[in-house]
Amino acid sequence: MNRLRVYLYDYLTLKRRIIIIFLFSSVIPFITIVLISYFTIYSILTNKIQTGIQNNLRQVGLSLENSINNLNHVSQQLAFGGVVGNKLDELMSTTEPFARSKVMSDLKEELGLITFTNPSIGLTLYYFLNDHSYELENSGVKDPFSPQDLPLLAEYSKISYYGPHVSNNRFDNQFVLSAMRKVDSPNLQNVYVYIETGFKLTQSILHNDIGGLTSHVILDNNGRIAYSDATADFEIDSLFPHFDKDQLSGTQHGYYWYRQISNQGWSVISLISKSDYNKEMNRWFVQIALFALLFLGMTLFLAWLLWTMVYRPLTGFNKEIKLMAQNNVQVSVMKTKIPEFDSLLHQFQQMKIQIWDLFAEVENKEKRRADLEVEKLLYQINPHFLMNTLDTVHWLAVMNGQDEIDRLVSSLNKLLHYNLGKLGQSSTIQEEIEAVKQYLILQQIRYDFQFDVHIHVDQEVLEIPIPRFILQPLVENSLYHGLDDDGYIEIDVQISDFINIFIRDDGAGMSEEKIQNILHHPETENRKVGMGIGMNYVKRMIEVYYGGQAELRVTSIIGKGTTIHLSLPIGGVVHHD
Repeated sequence: MNRLRVYLYDYLTLKRRIIIIFLFSSVIPFITIVLISYFTIYSILTNKIQTGIQNNLRQVGLSLENSINNLNHVSQQLAFGGVVGNKLDELMSTTEPFARSKVMSDLKEELGLITFTNPSIGLTLYYFLNDHSYELENSGVKDPFSPQDLPLLAEYSKISYYGPHVSNNRFDNQFVLSAMRKVDSPNLQNVYVYIETGFKLTQSILHNDIGGLTSHVILDNNGRIAYSDATADFEIDSLFPHFDKDQLSGTQHGYYWYRQISNQGWSVISLISKSDYNKEMNRWFVQIALFALLFLGMTLFLAWLLWTMVYRPLTGFNKEIKLMAQNNVQVSVMKTKIPEFDSLLHQFQQMKIQIWDLFAEVENKEKRRADLEVEKLLYQINPHFLMNTLDTVHWLAVMNGQDEIDRLVSSLNKLLHYNLGKLGQSSTIQEEIEAVKQYLILQQIRYDFQFDVHIHVDQEVLEIPIPRFILQPLVENSLYHGLDDDGYIEIDVQISDFINIFIRDDGAGMSEEKIQNILHHPETENRKVGMGIGMNYVKRMIEVYYGGQAELRVTSIIGKGTTIHLSLPIGGVVHHD
């Protein structure tokens, strides 16, 4: 949970959050509507397609069944007793040519009357199985005529149904249904009536589908394919895959199939490919997808528009904050053309002006307070130092004579004159060095021990102004923290990019804790040194006059000495009275 909270905080910017909120608030209802519509329309279209296919299939089945019933009816007229049967017996028993011709003419007239009254009947003839010949055909017959090779659809005791197959009519290449019935006469052996449907009847039945999308397969009673519009997947004379007499629908070879069983036991199957079946569904889905993309684009555009409305004011606030950080008070305020944000920006501008006025006031007060503290420090001369020094003057006068006293008093006078600020708040490096020399003379006379002093100053820095009284506390630190009789103090002033002042000694050194006390806790340490001002004074002086451009560092090694490094900027602002 914490990781998720951190992720949301770090990565979900305002812009992303606006877009996500818009997407959720817009896309989720849209997706819900799409899903509901999809399942609803899918159900509607599926029922529509299936209902259309099944209605068409029933119509095809009924039409084929009616055609077969008609073939059965006509074949009964031609195969059983009555005028036609008697005429046929007479024809077969007559050998005299004229009489035979007369009987043939009468028989053809009867046959013509029967076929005329049944316009759905096409080729009609009598087939003699013994010699594979035929007679009394009502149209030309293709050679060779072999009804045994026709695709059997159904077979009963006295009649067989074939097809659909290409007509045996010489002048017709359409698909037809045919029937062959044995003539029921004791005088005629192995004689059959052969009848075909006509006038493109079978073609119109099989092609009566929904928009040309369906194909048909006709099965016999045993599931053998007697006819197929899709021979690539359902070959004629092969068994229909996974044939089950009770199954009425299913899928096979990329097709949906639906089956209609006739009263005679044969069945007709309508096939529709899955691509055609889903074609209308896919077209609807593509339309929904395009609409969804358009809707998503509009949502993102609205989210971007809202973001820009928020981003411009945020940019204005960011600019104002940057100007505040840069100490810049902007007079004119940018306009966002949004009243609420414009009012906020105006109030922020007024607040910024008031804040900078307060900053300026506080800065002036702090500067005045710092000047007063510095001035106070300048006059915080340790009275013990003056008393001890004067006491030293007294004893020197008694013990050593006038010359030594004159030297001491002269140095003391110069030092006090300089330190008490009679020469002004600012000084030069040369004046600071001279004051340090006078201070060292006093210390050598006061403590009566000798220590070496090495002073090196680059000539280029002698006249550079610096704050008064910042070198003596540093030298004083070296004297009062471990310098021995035979020690030395080295003062080195160099110039490069900065003025670098080094004060080194070979005394006892200091611990890091003591260094921190000297720099940051001067109350205790100042009581131990001569003038009681200490290095904290130097630290505060350079902060007042140079800000963060100056640096004071102290490094020390116990038993080896201490080095003080004071780095001052060249041309730094120095306060003058």
